[in-house]
Amino acid sequence: MSSNDAPQTSPVARPKTTGLHIGDAAAGVAKKDPIIVADGVTRHFGGMTAVDVAHLEVPRGAITALIGPNGAGKTTLFNLLTGFDQPNTGTWSFEGRSLANVPAHRVARRGLVRTFQLTKALGLMTVMDNMKLGQTGQRGERFWSSLIPALWKEQDQAIEERALELLERFKLDTKKDDFAASLSGGQRKLLEMARALMTVPTLVMLDEPMAGVNPALTESLLEHILDLKDEGMTVLFVEHDMHMVQHIADWVVVMAEGRIVAEGPPADVMKDKAVIDAYLGAHQDVDLGVVTGRIQVVRTEDAPTLSAEDITAAGQAEAEEEDPR
Repeated sequence: MSSNDAPQTSPVARPKTTGLHIGDAAAGVAKKDPIIVADGVTRHFGGMTAVDVAHLEVPRGAITALIGPNGAGKTTLFNLLTGFDQPNTGTWSFEGRSLANVPAHRVARRGLVRTFQLTKALGLMTVMDNMKLGQTGQRGERFWSSLIPALWKEQDQAIEERALELLERFKLDTKKDDFAASLSGGQRKLLEMARALMTVPTLVMLDEPMAGVNPALTESLLEHILDLKDEGMTVLFVEHDMHMVQHIADWVVVMAEGRIVAEGPPADVMKDKAVIDAYLGAHQDVDLGVVTGRIQVVRTEDAPTLSAEDITAAGQAEAEEEDPR
């Protein structure tokens, strides 16, 4: 049995951050200390509106989950906030500074970094070289300075030492001289997260960090995300696995058809009718669990409730319909 296949211990429960919002929890609710503020952000592709966010605030120092069915606009919103795409309308800021027309590399230099659902590791470079690429402000990247090793050699050594520390933390140090293409899918996720930390970011945005990851590495990734918060960083992540969301998220934002339809603590969001409608379709008079045998919906006199199992199953059912293989 390899080290990656070894059984993982259950993560130690860590206290959730509370008191993040002002007033009642609802879509677009104000936060006490927002790190990102977006107003009237829209993105159209032809005649389709992918994102239509009236108002969104991301709380500082907390782990926020962005959830919603496939096609809700989550990744498009990520692309807009990080400079990989530009909206048709709207304003948005990070740390009180506007990000309008700021390219992705400059957004990263300000302390807002992201990972991708499909990892962007450079396969024909070593793991160590991938890590070193994540460091900004390298003297050796300038043309004239690069011709004189004495000007950048000491800095390069310090960068390599920091990269090795992060690789040890993510248990990738034994792979430092291997090509990134030789890593498993889960190891590439770890590499991308470790590389993002080379910039010492303020906000880390993770796009489906668990997608395609071997279950043996899931607990490790969960712990690393919780560690980011413990180190003072803010985390915003996209995820479909509601077990993971309930375990680590302090706050949940729900998207459907490009809009923010609900916000709140994980336990409260699971009971929100807007969330149930977003995942299962509005105005369901028939229990879908009876129809499909996969989804169990429990209804009460006040409002229907949806468990983590229900939402996760709904996402799986939708994925199966889109790809019957």
